Amino acid sequence: MSFDANALLASLLVGSIGFVSFAYGKKMRRLPQMLIGVALMAYPYFVASVPIMLGIGVALLGVLALMIKLGM
Repeated sequence: MSFDANALLASLLVGSIGFVSFAYGKKMRRLPQMLIGVALMAYPYFVASVPIMLGIGVALLGVLALMIKLGM
């Protein structure tokens, strides 16, 4: 993980969204929200580039929206 201020702020944002998704999934017993939440909290540790980090976050949230739309 990079110690660049922009990367730290982006990882904080993505991790916070992941935590909210995980907490909601745990409370409502919804596995897709929990899994995407864990993924959103974990992957910023391995990605140093801010655009790639945000792109992966948007892609994961898109997958979550698709899962919800399909009724999973």
